[in-house]
This record gives sequence, structure tokens and C-alpha cells, in this order.
Amino acid sequence: MDLKPTKPLSGFIELLPAQQRCFDFCAARMLNVLKKSGFNLLDLPAIERAEVLTDKDNWDEIETQMFLFQKGDTKMGLRYDGTVGLSRYVAGHLNDLVFPFRASQFSKRYRGERAQRGRYREFYQMDMDIMGVNSLSINYDAEIISVIQRTLNSVSEFIGENAVRIGSRPFWDALFDYLEMTDEQKKNIFVLIDKKDAMGDDEFAQGLTDFLADANKENQIKSVFADGYAGFVGKSDKLDSAIAELNDFMQTLELFGVKNAQIDLSIARGLAYYTGLVFEFKLLNYPELGTAAGGGRYADLAGKFSKTKIIGVGAAIGFSRIFVALMESGAIDLTPFESPVDVAVLCMGTENMGYAVSVLNALRDAEVATVAYLDADKKFKNQIEYADKIKAKYSAIIGEEEAKNNTIALKDMMSGEQRNVAVADVLKIVKGM
Repeated sequence: MDLKPTKPLSGFIELLPAQQRCFDFCAARMLNVLKKSGFNLLDLPAIERAEVLTDKDNWDEIETQMFLFQKGDTKMGLRYDGTVGLSRYVAGHLNDLVFPFRASQFSKRYRGERAQRGRYREFYQMDMDIMGVNSLSINYDAEIISVIQRTLNSVSEFIGENAVRIGSRPFWDALFDYLEMTDEQKKNIFVLIDKKDAMGDDEFAQGLTDFLADANKENQIKSVFADGYAGFVGKSDKLDSAIAELNDFMQTLELFGVKNAQIDLSIARGLAYYTGLVFEFKLLNYPELGTAAGGGRYADLAGKFSKTKIIGVGAAIGFSRIFVALMESGAIDLTPFESPVDVAVLCMGTENMGYAVSVLNALRDAEVATVAYLDADKKFKNQIEYADKIKAKYSAIIGEEEAKNNTIALKDMMSGEQRNVAVADVLKIVKGM
């Protein structure tokens, strides 16, 4: 019989035990920041109706890369982000929630795109959103950014320092109106700006020429990146309002203690749904990873689910993309996560199993991480090699004499020192490590 493959599908992640412990440790740290910041952790369904995930009725014409399937007459799909499910959830529970409502999610997402380094088909993403009914102060945008930074800072020993760049959709909307651009030109230039970081100056300039064919308009857009936005003060009321919003917002970020923040109007993001300020976080030590977290403000979160206007600001942290890439490259030291076991209980002979299990229970009741080698008929060599391979800090060796005297032969696996002690003393020694 031919053996079936053991390698997972391309784009799906499997971690080794030490990697998984590091992954879980960092997730718990970051989720604790969100909990202490008042965010409600939601566990929403991984499967949604296809009509919820997309507005298109004909599956053959769906352009986004989604995993779609059908059960009976129901068309369904795996969630590809956290926003769609959150929108449906908030619209369906408007009378049950208190606004402004803070929501967080930490769950797997699925995208049927081409797998490559840092981009997976199944991955964990960490989301946070603040929503209000009909209105939401821009102060919440600053809070979201400060919480993201606190969240990333909670694992800075693994990922280093971070910096945030702030962009403004209102500024570009105002500038495009001032330049009297058509709707088609606005759309094309937005896309061009969003890709600017990946282009050279010459390619960006050529793109402006291709879409605008107007040297004056092209030069004014270029001047934003060369000289900033100060030169547009007084050009129009909309421009003045957008510029004032940016200036005031940077001061608000300072009140929240946000570090390494700067305005970068090349940040466009989410052309289809973001309507206000947008932002992206980079890891200063690992610029090759690109955007570590990003988000922005949306004017109508749940518009296709409810007539009630839900305004929100949200962000997502690319959790799998960051941590899997850093672990695979060796940038994260996994040594602290290689020894999860404090004590390995080794039983020499089946007749001593009862006492060995009582020791195991006593250690676990005292919240000592303990593993037992339960093949009591195996030789001591096999058992001590097992304790060494799982990197147990101590081995509690139990033979006939230990069972008879209610003691333990406790071996320090690092130094090799061994001594006979009572169970109570084991607790003192292990907890005093």
C-alpha cells in the first residue's frame, strides 16, 4: 500500500512544539494587553454565508481569493478577514451591545491566494475594533494606535521596536477635488499612491503622467512627497480641514504616549472601505517583513446588514506572518521554550506504579509541570534518556526503596547531582529554581 503524504498543503502552517509554545506565549501576552484595555474577545464562526462574504451572486465572477463551497442549497465560505463577521455580529446584536463597543478577535483566516514566504492560506490574525452608533470621536483612532503599540511592545524582546506611519484619506480626497480630477482619475491615483513604496520615483512619475496627462497636477501630487502638505494650507476649506485634523491627531497621539509616529501620506490602505485616517506599523529590526499591523477608520461598518450607521476604527496584526517568519529564520531564540517540563517521574518496576502515580498527582496538584514515563518495565537507561530528550529539569526516580520509604531520588538533569528527598522537599526544590 502506498503511504499517504505527511507534508501539509502549501500555505498551511505546522509548528514544532517549541515553536508552538513561543507562539502561544506571545499570543497570550498580547491578548492580555487587549483584555486590560477593555476589548471584548469574540469567537465568531469560521464559516459564513457566501452572500455575507461577497456581494456577488455568480461565483464564477468572484475576483477575491476565497475558499467557497456548497452544502445542500447553502453557499458558504471560510472567513478571509475579521471585519465581515464582526459587521454581521454587531448589526445582529445592536440592542445587546454597549457603545462605543470594543471588540477583539484572535482566530484563523483563510485565503486561497498563492502561498509565499510570509503569506499563507491559513493564518492567525489579531484584530481590534472600536465602534460607535452614528458618531465616533477621532480620539478612538488614537486609542487604537496606542493599544496596538502596547500590544506589540508586550513582546518586544522577540520582535524589537516598532514605528507607526499615519496617512489621511480626507487629505487626498480634498487634494483631488482641488485639482478637479475625475472619479476614474481619483481611483487610479489612489491605487498608484498605495503602491508607491514598491515603485521607484521614475515609475511613480510615469504612472502620474499616464493617468493625468497634466504636468501641473502631477507636480502638485509629487510635491506632497517632496515637501509635505504645509504648502496646501489655504488652498481650500476641505484641505484646511484635513490638514488640521492631521496636526491635531499627532498631538493626541503624544497624549497617549505613542512613540515613533510620523505622517506618511503614501499610506493609503483599503481603498474600498477606509474613509478617514489610516495607519501602518513596521518592525524597525525587520523591515523586510513589511507591514506588521495596519488599519483605519470606516464610515459605515455594517451598511449591508443594518440601516443603523455604525462608525468604527479597526486594525489587524499579522500574527502568523510575523512570528512564523521570525521563528523560521532563527531570529527568535526558542531556547526558553524547549524545556516545558519541570519534573519527569521515572518508575522502576510495575510494582512501584501506585506510589509513582501518587507522586505525579502531588506534583501536578502543586502546579509543577510534570510528565511520567509509564512504561515501568523499561530499563533505567531508556527512562533517563527520555527525561533528557524532553529536557526535564529534574527526574524523580522511584524504585523499590523509594516506594518503601515514601521518598524520591531527585536528579538534577543539568548538574547530574542526585539526592533522596521527601515529596514535600521536591516541591520546595523545584519551585525554588
